[in-house]
Order: sequence, then C-alpha cells, then structure tokens
Amino acid sequence: MSLLPETCRRIDGIAARAQSAGRVPSLALAVVRDRVVLHFASAGEQPRPDPKTQYRIGSITKTITATMVMQLRDEGFFSLDDLLYRHLPGTPIGGITLRQLLGHVSGLQREPDGPWWERHPGGDTEKLLAELTYEKLAGAPYRRFRYSNLAYGLLGTVLERVTGMSWGDLAGKRVLDPLGMKRTSYHPVEPYARGYVVHALSGALHEEPRPDTGAMAPAGQLWSTVTDMAKWAGFLADPAPAVLARETVDEMCAPVVISDLESWTAGHGLGPQLFRVGERVYVGHGGSMPGYLAHVAVHRGSRLGAVVFANAYGIDGTTIQQISLEALTAAVDSEPVAVPVWRPPAAPQGEAAEICGRWWWMGREHSITPDGDTLLMSGPFAETRYAREAPDRWRGLSGPNEGEVLRILRNPEGQADRLDIATFLFSRDPLHLA
Repeated sequence: MSLLPETCRRIDGIAARAQSAGRVPSLALAVVRDRVVLHFASAGEQPRPDPKTQYRIGSITKTITATMVMQLRDEGFFSLDDLLYRHLPGTPIGGITLRQLLGHVSGLQREPDGPWWERHPGGDTEKLLAELTYEKLAGAPYRRFRYSNLAYGLLGTVLERVTGMSWGDLAGKRVLDPLGMKRTSYHPVEPYARGYVVHALSGALHEEPRPDTGAMAPAGQLWSTVTDMAKWAGFLADPAPAVLARETVDEMCAPVVISDLESWTAGHGLGPQLFRVGERVYVGHGGSMPGYLAHVAVHRGSRLGAVVFANAYGIDGTTIQQISLEALTAAVDSEPVAVPVWRPPAAPQGEAAEICGRWWWMGREHSITPDGDTLLMSGPFAETRYAREAPDRWRGLSGPNEGEVLRILRNPEGQADRLDIATFLFSRDPLHLA
C-alpha cells in the first residue's frame, strides 16, 4: 500500500521547502492511512529523522486525555454535564462543566499560575487546585471559544480522582497499550530529537529543557513517533471499539464551537480540533512545547491523515498546521478512492422482505433495499439506513433520519400498508398524499 509517485514527490517537496525556508533542524512528514505510514518524507540532519524517532507532541496529548474522559463517560463514571465541583469539591470555579472544559468554552484563562509550565517542572494536582481562584474565569462559559491548557490540567485531575490512578498510568492502560502505541511515552526514550529555539539572526541553536510538567501533563506531556501517530490518526478515522465506540468518536469530532467566526475555517469538538479546507473538514490537533512543534490531521472520509513533527519552536514563513493541511490536501486530492466491489445482497426475510421495494411520499418515489442486516431507504435527496429493533419498528442509523423511528402500519389483513417515519406517511400508491 503506497501513494502514487507524483503524490510522493509533492509530499517530499512540501517537507524540503518547509525545513529549508523555515530554518528547522529536522522535520518529519508522513501521509498515513489505516494505521500505516504510506509515505515518509524527512528533511534536516539534527537529527536525521526516521518514522521511529520520538518528538514531543505537545497538545496532541489533549486528544488522548479527551478520549479517556469519553471512555469513563461511556462507562458511567460521570456525565459530561457534571459540574466540576462534583468531582473537585471546594473549587471556586466548580460551576463549569466537563463538556465545557473539553470544548474550550468554559471561560477559563489559558494558563495556570506560576512560571510558564511548559519550561519548568510542574507541581502536583494539589498545588494546581490550591492556586485556583474565581479570577481564573476570564469570561462567561459558552460566550466564545477560549483555548485553555488549564482546562485540560483540571480534566486530568478529574480522571485521577475518579479512577485512583495517575494520568500517565491511565493513558498507557486505556489508550496507548490497546492501540499498540509502544513508542509513545511520558518521558523521552532514545532515539528522540532534541528540541531547539533557532536564533533569529545567527541561526544558532539553543537546546530547550524537557521538564516533567506534573499536573499539567494531560495538556501536553507526551512524546511520540510518526509510526505511533499513524495509529492515532487511524483511530480517529476508524475507531477501535476496544478503546472507544465509533459513535463516541463521532461525537468528539462534531463541532462544539467555531473558533474562527469570520471565515469558519476552524472549530473545536470534544477534544479534537476541526480544520476546514475548501469543502472538506479535517479533524486532529496541533501541538507545541519549547523546542518542538507537532500536528496530526485526518480526513475521516478517505481515512487519509498527515503527521508532522519539527524540533524547533517556530518555522519561518509558515506554520506546522499549514504544512500538515497542505500535505493532507495534496494526498486527498491526488489519491484515487477505492471503489468497493458490488456483491449481491442476501435475500431479505420477514419484515425486511415485506417493506423492500418502492414507496411514495408526496408524489416522490423512495426505495428500500437490503444491505446486510440493515435496510437502506433512498430518496430524491438523501438516504437513511435502518435497523430493526422490535416488531414493526426500525430505527434510523445514519442519514437525515438518524435516530428516528420507522413504524410499519398494517391494513386489516395484516399486510404492510404504509410506513410512518417521524409522522411522514409513505405509501405503495404513488397518488397517496396523506
């Protein structure tokens, strides 16, 4: 499985130009699909990167924290609409919810108190909580998007309080180990790229510290590799049920807030960031720590993703996000979409056999066809997939009638005569309008 030669040349060019013009010691760029690296492009020599070289991923860590929050929600430990004081009693900012913290709409300020947490060893959760005051609310919840590292430090504290385990142990047990992300770690493990600030005038490299960020680790502590981020991108595109149900990942990737109200090119879900490029929306997250930049973006429809790492705190003339989105768009534009093989479906049985065929609503024809254990209803504008949940009762699984109930209405002879879908009546008679 690989990319077309022309796509590979474009990706190689994107990486080479970004590293050279951006004055980055090393840059790693990969296009991935289905948890596999399709093409890896590297540029720079300090170090010369390969797919298993670790870089610090910064705030991509937040998507792993968010995944654990959603796991515990699904397991019944709490609701996303729980107020914070329920899990952190006595906090003066307890009137905000877990959902608001996840989506960066809590109103919390961006950073905790004290020295810049990214460049100094972090304190423990007790210190983080002791420094919370009402003044940490810089605005009203849901008033607008306000990115907050502090919010994810608090979410990590909630995870620890609820489970009795450290955030680092939870991340390994609940996400990294099940997904086989063996080169993603709390502390760097050789081989890893040293991170630098590049002097604006001389080009000299200043190596940055690599502290344990303590209570703020859930916001940006982790280290990873291109190979492991390919697995993470694959999870966002095609979730592993052992980690999180597809429906829950879909929920995470739905917009909570548009962060760019002028042009609607960016938003935030329950953990992932959303990026609109043309008519497509990608999901993923960016990350930065002193000496490091990282980005992962995924087009869920094609399951293609891009992963970018750099060991500098800035890239002249561009951003890590622009590099990632340019590479992903090049791949999605260029790579052919696999055409599925058509196979005749098994003959429908029982109720499915009764209602397959042609139906009309307000003079417009719709058809119901079998598709495995489900039925697909197609009409002039859209289609909905249904699954049987009780006699004469089917539930919409996808499409415009997702969640709606299809009821089979029978005539006195017991034959399926009409379909009631959310009060809209469908008939076998093209002239039936009621």
